[in-house]
Amino acid sequence: MKRLAIFVATSGHSGVDRNMKNLIPEIAARNIQVDVLRIRNHGLYLEKELGKLPGNVRIIELSTAHVNTSMLPLLRYLKSERPDAMLTDKDKVNRLALWACRLTRVPTRLAVRMGTTVSKNLENRSALQRWIQYTSIRLFYRWADIIITPSRGAAEDLAQIAHLPAENISVIPSPVITSRFHKLLVQPVEHPWFTHKDRPVILGVGELSKRKDFATLLRAFARLRKQRPARLVILGKGRQHTALEQLATELGIRDDLHLAGFTPNPYAFMAKANLFVLSSTCEGAPVVLMEALGAGTPVVSTDCPSGPREILDSGRYGPLVPVGDCKALANAMQEVLLHPPDPALLKAAVKPCHSEISAARYLQALGLETPET
Repeated sequence: MKRLAIFVATSGHSGVDRNMKNLIPEIAARNIQVDVLRIRNHGLYLEKELGKLPGNVRIIELSTAHVNTSMLPLLRYLKSERPDAMLTDKDKVNRLALWACRLTRVPTRLAVRMGTTVSKNLENRSALQRWIQYTSIRLFYRWADIIITPSRGAAEDLAQIAHLPAENISVIPSPVITSRFHKLLVQPVEHPWFTHKDRPVILGVGELSKRKDFATLLRAFARLRKQRPARLVILGKGRQHTALEQLATELGIRDDLHLAGFTPNPYAFMAKANLFVLSSTCEGAPVVLMEALGAGTPVVSTDCPSGPREILDSGRYGPLVPVGDCKALANAMQEVLLHPPDPALLKAAVKPCHSEISAARYLQALGLETPET
């Protein structure tokens, strides 16, 4: 049986977590041993998400509390287990894996994934921080056997930074739509705005961070509510929680906004919302946008780099508005609420994101499955 190592260090509720918890069972079902390498107090928390793990999936604790101190345990793992392939995600883990494979010289095929648009993600960092990360990407990413991004825009951005041809980077859609996703869609939502709906409910999902720019969504919602009754629910937690509450009070929308915190099943909310809105300033390929489409829920998105334009086919499946433009966002929200698209059309848009299709693409890139099989 071929062996795949997956090494990530996550918050436990990020897009990377959702990507991996969908990908791993699909890969395991294809008779591949999956070793999930885990750092103490970091995700993936697969046991919580999936319950009993398949017999060919094992959790390997690296007995270290930080990525920066994980080199020796990773070297020991690679030398003893010699996996056929290893998949990593996010820059800090990617660099560690690149060096570990270089030092051990094991014949492991290494795929590094970058899920964000790097230049946009770093634009608010200091010049020194940007230089350090850009330089490390240029020097070390060429050691990878394969580089993966979830969107063409993210691939082009990374190629420019790494000084590599864009065709050297594989674009593989995230495994978003699963059988479990469909089961979660139909679960009840214990929230009075959904159970006793007397006006449209608009939904946002994501970390309460500046990058998600929920402040623009609140301002757009305040404009919309002057035209029609509506409510706004945002699922997620983060540092911007207090600032968003204060802004909602200033805008006079506090009674129609609920910052509902993190929920393990945002999909049931998506299925019952009248509209899903992505207000981000940058993404790699926003999983929540794909999930909303998979639920058949109308969407509006900022035209941020990268992903929304590709996912929405330049506006075919939902309006794209300029980043930070609350007036344009409010107008688009009003238009979609008045004229919602056919749910079947929206669901068809994310067919490449079905888990079995995405997993096959990953396995081909990792050299664990040929296109013919």
